Amino acid sequence: MSTSTMIPRTGVSAIPAKRPFRFGTWFRATGWRHLVGVITVIYAVFPLLYVLSASLNPNGTLLSSNGLFAKIGLDSYVTLFTSPQQPYASWFGNTLFIGLSTSVCTVFLGALAAYCFSRMRFAGRRFGLVSLLVVQIFPQLLAVVAIFLLLNTIGDIFPVLGIDNQIALIVVYLGGALGVNTYLMYGFFNTVPTALDEAAKIDGAGHARIFFTIILRLVAPILAVVGLLSFIASTNDFVIASIVLVTPEKQTLAVGLYQFVSQEFTSNWSVFAAGAVLAALPVMALFLYLQKYIVGGLTAGSVK
Repeated sequence: MSTSTMIPRTGVSAIPAKRPFRFGTWFRATGWRHLVGVITVIYAVFPLLYVLSASLNPNGTLLSSNGLFAKIGLDSYVTLFTSPQQPYASWFGNTLFIGLSTSVCTVFLGALAAYCFSRMRFAGRRFGLVSLLVVQIFPQLLAVVAIFLLLNTIGDIFPVLGIDNQIALIVVYLGGALGVNTYLMYGFFNTVPTALDEAAKIDGAGHARIFFTIILRLVAPILAVVGLLSFIASTNDFVIASIVLVTPEKQTLAVGLYQFVSQEFTSNWSVFAAGAVLAALPVMALFLYLQKYIVGGLTAGSVK
C-alpha cells in the first residue's frame, strides 16, 4: 500500500498566503480615488473656512483677513444688528418672507401645471411642454427693462404691484414658476400609476380631490426639491430684486449686503462676510430638513 493512501483526508483546504502590501498596486486600484476625494473636499471647504475666518476677524480690510483665524472676535456680527444705515435684521426678515412665499406659490402652481400635463389630454399639450423649455433659453436679464416699465405702469393703478413693493417682486418671481420646475414635476407625476386615479374616479372623486388627497402625498419628494430650488433662487437673486426694491428697509440680503463693499473708502469685508455666513443659515437649515426627499425627488422623475 502506498504512502498516499494512508494519509486521511480531512477536507480542510490550505489557507492562501497573505500577499505583501504594495503601495503602487493599492494606489492604482483604489488609492487615487482617495486622493481625488481629499483634494475635492479641500477645494470645497476652503472658501467656507475663509469666509468664516474673515467674519471673525475684527479688521475690515480684505488683506488683513488672509490669515485663517489669526484673530477672532464677534465685532462684525454685532455691527450687523447695530448699524442704523444698514438694517440687516429687516433684510433677513424680508428675504425669508419673499423666499418662503415664492417657494410655496411656485410649488403649488408648478404642481397644478404638471398634473394637467401628466393626467389630461388636450390640444396643444405637447406644444406647451416644449414651450416651457424653449422659454428658459432666454436669460432673465433680458426682461429687466420690461419688468421695470411694467411695474412702474401698473403701480399707478395698483400700488401693491408697483415698484418698491415686496408683493410685486414675488409676482415677478412667480412669472417664472413654470418652466423647468414644471418639467421636473411632470416627469415625477408620470411615475405615479394612473390606476390610482381611475380607482378614485370610480368612487366618485373628481380631479381636485384626486390632486389634493392622493397625488400630492405621493409626489412629496419632487415638491420638496422644487421648493428648495425656488427658495435658493429667490434668496440669491440680485438683479431683479435691486430693480424692484428701492427703500433700504424693504430690500433683501443679496441687495443689502452689497452696501458694505460697494463704497470705495468704507468697504468692510469682515461685516460683509459675517452677513454672508448668517444668510447661508436658512438655506442650510432648509436643505438639512428636506434632504431625505432630495435624492428621490431628483432621480425618480428621470425614469418612467
